[in-house]
Amino acid sequence: MSKKQPALAVDAVVFDTDDRLLLIRRGHPPFKGRFALPGGFVEYGETLEEAAARELHEETGLKAHTCRLIGVYSDPKRDPRGHTVSAAYLMTVGNAPPKAGDDAATAQFVAGWRDKKLAFDHDRIVADARTLMRRS
Repeated sequence: MSKKQPALAVDAVVFDTDDRLLLIRRGHPPFKGRFALPGGFVEYGETLEEAAARELHEETGLKAHTCRLIGVYSDPKRDPRGHTVSAAYLMTVGNAPPKAGDDAATAQFVAGWRDKKLAFDHDRIVADARTLMRRS
């Protein structure tokens, strides 16, 4: 008999110098068409930081330069597909424009991000990232 276990994921929070937030528009359910943070599932053998950098690159074409833990998000109901635990990272990137890839329909820096209702619990993650940035 196999035991059910939570899935492990990562999310990346990236702001540019104009305080715009890097968001993808989801290309697949759940939340298809909604804005979300770049992120995805950790692959076997990866560290969380490696997974966050990989997912950021796969979904936006951008390479991470720094990676700082924001927090771990473990509400069993945060993902309608099932119990998923996510480690979220505040990251910096170079000046290249984002290009949608992987399962992202679009990838862009969004100026009006405060007015958007993000997928999953990404609004909470962004709020926690802003708190962390103010403490730095």
